[in-house]
Amino acid sequence: MEQTAPMLAKAVAVVPEPDSVEGGILYEPKWDGFRAILYWDGDALEIGSRGSKPLTRYFPEIAEAVARQLAVPCVLDGEIVVRSGQTGAERLDWEALSARIHPAESRIRRLAAETPASFVAFDLLELDGRSLLDEPFSVRRAALEDIPLAAPLHLSQVTRDVELARRWLVDFEGAGLDGVVAKPLAASYAPGKRVMLKTKHRRTADVVVLGYRVHKSGTGVGSLLLGLYGDDGELHGVGGASAFTDARRRELIDELEPLIQRDEAGEAVRGEGERNRFSSSKDTGFVALRPERVVEVRYDQMEGARFRHTVQVERWRDDREARSCTFDQLEVPTAHDLDEVLR
Repeated sequence: MEQTAPMLAKAVAVVPEPDSVEGGILYEPKWDGFRAILYWDGDALEIGSRGSKPLTRYFPEIAEAVARQLAVPCVLDGEIVVRSGQTGAERLDWEALSARIHPAESRIRRLAAETPASFVAFDLLELDGRSLLDEPFSVRRAALEDIPLAAPLHLSQVTRDVELARRWLVDFEGAGLDGVVAKPLAASYAPGKRVMLKTKHRRTADVVVLGYRVHKSGTGVGSLLLGLYGDDGELHGVGGASAFTDARRRELIDELEPLIQRDEAGEAVRGEGERNRFSSSKDTGFVALRPERVVEVRYDQMEGARFRHTVQVERWRDDREARSCTFDQLEVPTAHDLDEVLR
């Protein structure tokens, strides 16, 4: 089947009012997994990622469920997620989901049994050979609801109640979700376009700058490495900040030069960053800095003891001592059972 680029969402600060878009809005939880489009021709399945990377081989349990459940050919837009935790306290597990991308077929099969994935459907692009791309979302959603789905295939819940959607933004974070999406009911499906609206959590934290990586161009600071002090009194890496302009990258080199740790020969001390299957071929080395400077950053959520996504710099906090930057300042979402979100 010819692959379609998924329709995207534009970030907005607050959950929009239902009358802010002509034709009204349908709200749904924002799932934190791998965006995927399932192409089922009645015999074979292809799973395409947001960047059109083939994902089919990594999720055999989803392919088997599609073959069992879908009686007619269709193209479903949705999210692949992995759940973890005890019954009654489940949540989305990004690390377990990421681990599913592995080259070895034996490991893929083992992980499919140990950490099975689910697919949450939230749009229908084609049904029994008929394209629905030009139909309004209200029609596509109604047709999607007519398709019977059972675990590990799920239908994303929706609401027209903006107050309920705003409660979802808070409550569902405890189940690992990362926001709310507002979908215009009258909109056709626009591949690659930011037609939908997404609201995510926006928080700030004061963190210690413990190093930097040189930009891939070879000039200026590409990213700052950040840390927080734990209960053990040690400084723990929590992620990085990037997205600086060319001018700001050059300025940071000069600003941070007095903080560079140097060996007996006066050479800059370099550290080695963590490698994973996505960065195994990249230079993860960094220039180590004395942990003295504090910066306020904007982040959306944590994944364990690290920022889930790259954070954005707000401002330097020269009024704060580095040792005062601890994990205690971070908000901890109230636990919420994922099963309630999927039900």
